[in-house]
Amino acid sequence: MVLVSLVASHSNLDLETVARLSEGASQVASRVLEADVPVKGAVVLSTCNRYEIYVEAESAQDVHTARDAVVSHVADAAGLDIEDVTKALQTKIDDDAVAHLFSVGAGLDSAVIGEREIAGQVRRALIEAQQGGTASGSLVRLFQTASRTAKDVGTKTSLGSRGLSIVSVALDLAADLDSRTWAEKNVVVFGTGAYAGATMALLKELGVKNVSVYSQTGRAETFVETRGGVALDAMSLGPALLNADVLVGCSGGGQQISAADLAVDGNRAHPLVLVDLALTHDFDPNIDELDGVHLISLESVRMAAPTETADAVRAARRIVEVATSEFTTSLKERSADSAIVALRKHTMSVLDEEMNKVRAQHGCTAAAEEVEFAMRRMVKQLLHVPTVRGRELAAQGRADEYAKAIETLYGITVEDKRAEATTPVATEVAPASPVDTPAAECPVDHRLIG
Repeated sequence: MVLVSLVASHSNLDLETVARLSEGASQVASRVLEADVPVKGAVVLSTCNRYEIYVEAESAQDVHTARDAVVSHVADAAGLDIEDVTKALQTKIDDDAVAHLFSVGAGLDSAVIGEREIAGQVRRALIEAQQGGTASGSLVRLFQTASRTAKDVGTKTSLGSRGLSIVSVALDLAADLDSRTWAEKNVVVFGTGAYAGATMALLKELGVKNVSVYSQTGRAETFVETRGGVALDAMSLGPALLNADVLVGCSGGGQQISAADLAVDGNRAHPLVLVDLALTHDFDPNIDELDGVHLISLESVRMAAPTETADAVRAARRIVEVATSEFTTSLKERSADSAIVALRKHTMSVLDEEMNKVRAQHGCTAAAEEVEFAMRRMVKQLLHVPTVRGRELAAQGRADEYAKAIETLYGITVEDKRAEATTPVATEVAPASPVDTPAAECPVDHRLIG
């Protein structure tokens, strides 16, 4: 198995291109798996400034085929030329893909270094993939480990301790444009997603008393039930815009607020501040040409984001490096699982055959139990070194050599060496289950267990 990520983010592209790529993001994972391509799983991470697809290819030889399939589906979903999508998406494989996701989850690749929201977005990307049935076992472990790594960075370093985020930096910029306190301002929030939730929480901390929420999807009523504020509909949106001091766009639903919607006449006593956190823009980018209107975009936030201390960043990167090394080593070790399982099945089968002969001759006697106890301990000891050695070789990328050796020495056919076990194989050997023979009905000697 090979982990592959295709990445488009603020780090290497303008946000307009990222926005165009992310159109139809929810369809890509399922369409890739429905196609006849060697991909076992796919997870899409789409945020306000990045679009990333993580897939598990069946082998190193399948990476190019898997990548081409993903690019094709992204192009179809976004209505873009395949050549343009190919150029836009950076490809990262195995260790690089793992290190990248861990850095992203920890906030090290964000416009605001150490931001809080991205860790939650990584978790939600996995949940959505699991609900959609597109997350393979390896991708589940990858994203779960990324979340644990982000938590370690948050608890073991000072990175992010200042509580900075894209939302907080944007609202700080908004505050600089109007000297009044937040308690004196009327705020309208567009959207009910993750950024809208983060915005509502921060507005509450800032002491905002008058907050309204509008959603094209009609989810505003449910949204404000737990977060406070007043839900708007199409009829009440117009009057709310006339009385607003700050508009925060977190929707990205495709419907933009234009100059005509605001009906600004230049006679406002205070400036109207628009904060556009939606990748596909909730406000017409030319709207700030109006007198008394100020537009804060994601690009503005990126430019204004403070620089975290070098020591904190170094400490966070070290945590990410260690987590990446441990995860990739574990992933490589798992590639020997099918060979290890095959060896154990073969050995335990031979043991069970011999024990059936002992039981047939001696029955359920104390002597038979002692023989079985001794033989199982001996097999356990004999299998320990080959099991450990198999994992060591797999960690070195030599799992195929191990499987071939097993096949050569024991005549065992190792089925699907790339297959992934859903749970780790223990280092020690568990005793085989009783065989389906009359002799297997002997009382259990608990010394045989463990």
